[in-house]
Amino acid sequence: MSSSTRRRRYLRTAIGLAAVLVLSVVGAGAWFYHRLDSNITTFDAGGVATERPPAPVPASPGAQVPVNILLLGSDTRDDGNNSLGGGDEGVGNSDTAILVHVYADHKHAVGVSIPRDTLVTIPSCKLANGSWSKPRTDQMFNSAFSLGELAKGNPACTQNTVENLTGLRVDHTVVVDFKGAAAMTDAIGGVDACVPNDVNEYGIQLKKGMQKLSGKSAVDYLRTRHGIGDNSDIGRMKRQQAFLSSMIKKVQSQGFSLPTLLPLADAATKSLTVDEGLGTAMKLVDFARSLEDVKLSDVTFVTAPWRFAGERVRLVQPDADALWKLLREDRTLDGQGTAGTGAATAAAASASPSAGPGTNAPLTAEQAGAPVTVVNGVGTAGLAGSGAETLKGRGFQNVTLGANNPGKQHTEVSYDPTLKTTADQVAALFPGARTVEEPGSGAITVTLGADYRAAGTQLNSATAPSPTAGAPSGIPTGIAENTRGADTDPCADLTFGS
Repeated sequence: MSSSTRRRRYLRTAIGLAAVLVLSVVGAGAWFYHRLDSNITTFDAGGVATERPPAPVPASPGAQVPVNILLLGSDTRDDGNNSLGGGDEGVGNSDTAILVHVYADHKHAVGVSIPRDTLVTIPSCKLANGSWSKPRTDQMFNSAFSLGELAKGNPACTQNTVENLTGLRVDHTVVVDFKGAAAMTDAIGGVDACVPNDVNEYGIQLKKGMQKLSGKSAVDYLRTRHGIGDNSDIGRMKRQQAFLSSMIKKVQSQGFSLPTLLPLADAATKSLTVDEGLGTAMKLVDFARSLEDVKLSDVTFVTAPWRFAGERVRLVQPDADALWKLLREDRTLDGQGTAGTGAATAAAASASPSAGPGTNAPLTAEQAGAPVTVVNGVGTAGLAGSGAETLKGRGFQNVTLGANNPGKQHTEVSYDPTLKTTADQVAALFPGARTVEEPGSGAITVTLGADYRAAGTQLNSATAPSPTAGAPSGIPTGIAENTRGADTDPCADLTFGS
């Protein structure tokens, strides 16, 4: 046999072995994906509200858009979760809710924790028998998840509640139970967490200080409220934020390759309930890999501005609405834009200028005919006319211009209390506007200040302060004092009031 014949045979053999290896890997991958697909539980998209905030559109063809992900922790004791959480079996509530806003550049993100005891309006939600509930006011936020007592909870109802509260469209919703949290922390080899003090309450035992937590100890850390820090739900949320920061750091350090992601996906999918848009393993992995450019230093956590209301919590206004507005406009918490942002949400907002919470319904004849006066509070020519056009575009028909009243920094909507519902519709068109009751006026007056923005537009360029000079001091106190950088020392500020 000639040397050239031997070389050709060796080459064919090598190529054949390579082909077998590739086919084996692809086949194993396909089998693994099929296995993951069978793990995943999705919730019924039919429970998602039909009237929703608008979806963002790309700033240019092919450009990325912001993404909002609602992360829910279920405290159900069904399906073996009682071995991790104790207590009776049942649907349970969702005591953990974090709305993650990934900016259009897909390099920055902010996670907003919503206190479980927050009193909110729970809109109409689909029940187990197919009927829809009536809207309910002043309800605890976490009760939306258990409304209707569906076997796996009612994540669609919580999603509807968040969209109604924030005016943000939720693109994906992910529910993690105790088993899922335990399995994911095991899959990545544990998460570094800081325990403020020794804990020995309700069967939970944790030692003070930095330690690596996984499995049951991780679940204990995430769910415990009594015997640690100040015993409050607010303190628990801070610890959850710090824990998620450490978890993100761990996953990023291991990389976003398939060998890293697939074991994590295998652990997660056994205990996840997701929307249909994430209903396959390939979609989950692709989604995770789309976030690989978000650095830990560019992730911020914030607790929605809050105050105690007896044993419950209410959101602080106008700070909470300012937070939702920033996210709807795809702006950072200090009011800045990120590369590639702005136009994506502006287009959506102009398509539906009533993108604020509870403002998607058409105006009634009475609302459309309500007297609304627009005042130029700056002096810039044409400012009041611009505001009037915004109102007319929404359907308001009785709009007039008032005398100029220069020197106003903040846009304000004053209204007769009998016109509150209509005033809410008006205020939603001027993000960040302050609302003031004016009994006996019989009308609504919009005074445009230097911060004037119609829904989805930029600051008035002729009057707005420069972003560099004005942004840091302009962060509402309720946002600033509840903010935590993901790269913050994991032992810092772990309890409310510390």
